[in-house]
Amino acid sequence: MIKIEELLPDNFKELLESKGATFIRRAGTENVRQVVVDVLCGNNLRTSTEHLTRLRIGKMNAATFMVYLKGVQEAADFSRQIPQLAYAGLMGRGSKPEKELCKWMLGLTGKGVQNILRDDDDQIKKYTESFAERMEHLAESTGRDAGTLRCRVKLAKGGEVSLDWHDMLSLFCTIGSQTLAIRGSEKSTYGKLFERLVLGSVLAVLGFEQTKFPPTKTSKVFWLSSKIGQRESDATLLMSPGQAIRFDLGFIGRGNPEITKDKVSRFERDMEIGVQKYHSATCIIVDRVGEDSGLVEQARRAGAKVIQMSMSYWPIELAQWIKQNFNHKSEILNCKQSDLPAFFNKKLAGISFENFDSGLSISVEEE
Repeated sequence: MIKIEELLPDNFKELLESKGATFIRRAGTENVRQVVVDVLCGNNLRTSTEHLTRLRIGKMNAATFMVYLKGVQEAADFSRQIPQLAYAGLMGRGSKPEKELCKWMLGLTGKGVQNILRDDDDQIKKYTESFAERMEHLAESTGRDAGTLRCRVKLAKGGEVSLDWHDMLSLFCTIGSQTLAIRGSEKSTYGKLFERLVLGSVLAVLGFEQTKFPPTKTSKVFWLSSKIGQRESDATLLMSPGQAIRFDLGFIGRGNPEITKDKVSRFERDMEIGVQKYHSATCIIVDRVGEDSGLVEQARRAGAKVIQMSMSYWPIELAQWIKQNFNHKSEILNCKQSDLPAFFNKKLAGISFENFDSGLSISVEEE
């Protein structure tokens, strides 16, 4: 009996992984830097990452096609065995890549298993049997409508395989589910990853040094992801002994005002790190704020600052706010808006984005 696990290409697991350092290595530092620069210049994250999503989907689609070619090479009726093979893979103790591919081969995603089949083993079995019958009927119907198909594919290492309508429709079904699953996961993954990359990058560009927690310096250093007191912050910046800024960044649009407003009162005014007490200012960085939300005024009354990433000059606005409140002058204040892309590329040329992603989440509870 064919084992799907044995058909997987060597890079399938890596392509399936979309987090942190793995993503940065796969996408390439230059591609990641370009996305960060785009966001720093006010461009939408989703627009900037679309080519990265297409790159991953394309490679996954190609890898899946190779699975089918290898399968048909081993058994001419491979696609007709798929429902049984996929069901066995889902019920067994296979690897994550195998289980994900098995879901896609049945036209499912993780959400589909949860919502359509309710994670019920009996329902999965019934669905698999019905899926096999419907796929067979679809192939027969397509053959009557479009004519008999014999698609011959020559393999790089010699030999060839022949694919019929059943093979092709099964492949299309798998790739369609795969694409849907990847796009769904990338939305969350990109948001979380680029929150760290963008925030770390803008603070580095403004002249601050990334450090580990607890910090050995008390001036002009920052670290990412920490919980000091009751709330977690995306970054904490120590401006000088006794003065700090806590940042919360999210790619939240004007369609989510209630989430954005919750961020305004997120942090306490005072915090303690080691034996040093700090008065903390709050800076909220979001994608867009609705014109009638009143959020900016609400933040002002609460002593917080709201920065909109949809503004092409937002890093300059952040630098101006820091200068006004903490007397720190960043080099970016002397830069024209038209020169920002070149300025960011130069400043980020020596940055290791993996350092921004590898920082541990720190938790310091107040007594």
